[in-house]
Amino acid sequence: GGSIGSELCRQIAATGPARLLLVEANEHALYQVHRDLLQQMEVPPTQPNEPSNIEIVPLLANVCDDTRMHEIMGTWRPETVYHAAAYKHVPLVEHNPAEGVHNNVWGTRVCADAAIQNGVRNFVLVSTDKAVRPTNIMGATKRLAEMVLQAMAAANPAVIAKGGTPPAVRTTFSIVRFGNVLGSSGSVVPKFRQQIRNGGPITLTHPEVTRFFMTIPEAAQLVIQAGAMAKGGDVFVLDMGESVKIMDLAQRMIELSGLNERTEANPDGDIAIEITGLRPGEKLFEELLIGNDPQPTLHPRIMKASEEKMAWSDLQDSLNAMQVALDVNDVGVLRRMLEQLVSGYLPSGEIVDWVHLAQEAEYEKSMV
Repeated sequence: GGSIGSELCRQIAATGPARLLLVEANEHALYQVHRDLLQQMEVPPTQPNEPSNIEIVPLLANVCDDTRMHEIMGTWRPETVYHAAAYKHVPLVEHNPAEGVHNNVWGTRVCADAAIQNGVRNFVLVSTDKAVRPTNIMGATKRLAEMVLQAMAAANPAVIAKGGTPPAVRTTFSIVRFGNVLGSSGSVVPKFRQQIRNGGPITLTHPEVTRFFMTIPEAAQLVIQAGAMAKGGDVFVLDMGESVKIMDLAQRMIELSGLNERTEANPDGDIAIEITGLRPGEKLFEELLIGNDPQPTLHPRIMKASEEKMAWSDLQDSLNAMQVALDVNDVGVLRRMLEQLVSGYLPSGEIVDWVHLAQEAEYEKSMV
């Protein structure tokens, strides 16, 4: 139901698979993408495969639900799983840290485990540039999710498999890391467009902030192509081109709307740009590589990164300890564990859980 997940579904459906499983926790999002795919299949086919022959199965499910994930993968035995389910809004995850860890890390671990147990051949994780030297919980959880797959890929499947029996098919895990996609939920482009439509101001966190951008169809196509090249534990990085200065983007969008910027030098301009300050956990610029030695692949827009790994036995022990902190929403312990596990994670400030903040306020009231 997300920007990348739904586009992956559209592009996969166009290739004429036998069956496409749509797994989504949000009922409305699942309804929409299912309806869109059914409409897409009514278009006369231009490919040899008949889209009308595709079986599309809409499944309400949460990736953190171990029983449900095993049930789905055990019933249909999918050949490939694209895992695009993650909380991605930096400030929201920063103030709901335990849920961010639970969804982004545990959701990945549960799905990867179900894939191993049920003979899934290929498992592709959609990751983010914010996983590189993260300054926020979201980025740290995405890097930890990457590490889970790297460790599982390197481990003996019998060690991970329940009962110690290796599955007949070894799952090939891969990770595809890229930056922002234009038009996605939370993207600055639709936000700026709406602010211009409302007469301004355009709100910008910092005049020097830069980001990488790519279109949604382009990103999804490269995710599919990168996954097809995987050997096991690969971290693929998409060539996003040059980073874009968000101030320049805002000014350009004002111009393209036939308006002009309101400044001190031009007080009669149409749209002002207002600097609001960096949000909790936000970086001025993003990176795509942790190491400095990316390797080329057969595709000119896809590189392969060489990132450090942890042994599954060590990582599993840490994850089990982290689960204890999750169960009691101990944000301090979660933060310290993320700092220990995720190389380069430097929180930009204090992590404030909204629940804890409200509880403290109520306690102070009761003491007055």
